[in-house]
Amino acid sequence: MKNYQFNYHLNRHENKPLIVFLHGFMGNVHEFDDAIQLLSKEFSYLTIDLPGHGKTEVLGGDEYYNMENTAQGLMEFLDKLNIHQCFLVGYSMGGRLGLYLTLHYPERFPKVVLESASPGLKTEKERLARIKRDEQIARKLARSIDKSDFANFLFHWYKQTIFGDIKNHPNFAKMINNRLENHPPELAKSLRTMGTGCQPSLWEKIKDNQNHVFLLAGEYDLKFIDINQKISQICDSCQLQIINNVGHNIHFENTLAFIETIREVFKN
Repeated sequence: MKNYQFNYHLNRHENKPLIVFLHGFMGNVHEFDDAIQLLSKEFSYLTIDLPGHGKTEVLGGDEYYNMENTAQGLMEFLDKLNIHQCFLVGYSMGGRLGLYLTLHYPERFPKVVLESASPGLKTEKERLARIKRDEQIARKLARSIDKSDFANFLFHWYKQTIFGDIKNHPNFAKMINNRLENHPPELAKSLRTMGTGCQPSLWEKIKDNQNHVFLLAGEYDLKFIDINQKISQICDSCQLQIINNVGHNIHFENTLAFIETIREVFKN
């Protein structure tokens, strides 16, 4: 753990099973607050600021923002907290990381919910194109020298098709304020090192997965519906559910449907 100082919230009760929540890009420990509030009577929980996000500090070099080192750091952190087996929920970037953890440490995560997640990209050509695109985004982030610049970046970010109608959600402003707690230069480091183009491709490894993995995709997020349909076709233990009337950020747009799924998966 010498390379990380993780910021986290842990609410643990011996008689309640523990869920680790991994937020998405530009999220933080508060990403799942609304869902956790509704689940807290049934589950213990751990939320963590991932490297480049919130108040977590990366004490090593930039390579410690990447997926492999982050995963190893998180496992050491869970050991330190005496958490040897738990449920896992990951959203988007946190879903990609959650899948990596599940495939590399299967004995630690018997049941997993991955929301709008991906195993990475299959070909070198796809990865190089994505790295080039993400570098352009990272430069824009790094140039966000004040909150108004960052807020403008976020406004354009959520215009992406995958997010559907999220900007008309009544709590959209609250979500933006939560995102503004991050530091753009740190987010840029995360994107450059743990973006989809940089992460190891997990497409081959997922074929051998034996853990129960429940995949969620939003009705308006056609890109991730396609990705997750392909996952479920090559992995019998991966089950897909498409949530109606939402885009990429399911737990925000329809918290009740999200927690119903968590209850169903983790209580059965």
